[in-house]
Amino acid sequence: MYKIGYRTLKTAIGTMLAMTIAEMLHLKFSSSAGILVILCVQNTKRKSLEASIHRFLGCLLVIVFSWVFFEAFGYNPLAIGLLLLFFIPTAVTLHIPEGISTSSVIVMHLYSLKSITWAVVLNEFFILTIGIGMALLVNLYMPSVEKDLKRYQQNIEENFKKLLLEMAAFLRNQNRVWDGRELLETEKLFEEAVPLAFREMENRYRYQDNEYYRYFRMRKQQFEILMRVMPLVAELSCSYQQARMFASFIESVANAIRPSSTGLISLYQLQEMKELFREMPLPQTREEFEIRASLAQLVYEMEQFLIIKGKFKGKHKDTA
Repeated sequence: MYKIGYRTLKTAIGTMLAMTIAEMLHLKFSSSAGILVILCVQNTKRKSLEASIHRFLGCLLVIVFSWVFFEAFGYNPLAIGLLLLFFIPTAVTLHIPEGISTSSVIVMHLYSLKSITWAVVLNEFFILTIGIGMALLVNLYMPSVEKDLKRYQQNIEENFKKLLLEMAAFLRNQNRVWDGRELLETEKLFEEAVPLAFREMENRYRYQDNEYYRYFRMRKQQFEILMRVMPLVAELSCSYQQARMFASFIESVANAIRPSSTGLISLYQLQEMKELFREMPLPQTREEFEIRASLAQLVYEMEQFLIIKGKFKGKHKDTA
């Protein structure tokens, strides 16, 4: 059993209405209004609007080209070939390639009529207006995906917390066994959430309206840092005081993971911990030196992790 998608349903309804209106107005080539609906209904409002504008401009432009070439060379295949030879590069140069296919239909209309008069031009204009206008009208409805985006957000937050807590637990007990399931889960969540958030953003006429897309991009940057942090954590020995201190810090960061957090308190805690590290005795052995080097890199990476969140501007914030 197959499923009829909302885009298919909108296209079918829009095509029917556009052709009905065109026939009621006794326009020639009324079926072309339906073709325009099929071509202009896209996955998102923004894509639909861009495609509609490009097709409308392309069709208006091709009418001018048609008048020039048909008047100069007559209504014959040679004139059509020369017209397309010049029109297609022009449309590409003007960044309206979507208008090429639709414009070709207009050319064939004019060719079959063997005449370009104001009545003919008006007929084509009304066909364009009805078809494109109906496509934009039916595409105003887009099902909300906010519930899905919130679910992805919650799952990513939970996995981030688990990852950080596992790192903290490992720093306290290096015999701890962890299967790393959250790593694969989080990668998959990003693969699904980012395109969905981008589609939601494309359904708004202003990109800055969508917070989710920026949020997932921000968390993905943080996830890349966590991937770099994990090998560094594995190099630290739980016998060192600094490692135990860092475990407590990572645990506090994990407990502060939420969309509204700016990470300012965690950054302040990190700065305090860095000062304590500076006051501690210098490493005496090669092993201690390597541990301190790994620790310094770990501190830097976590600082970047928190700075990225601090730069994110969401709707609701707190200072945790």
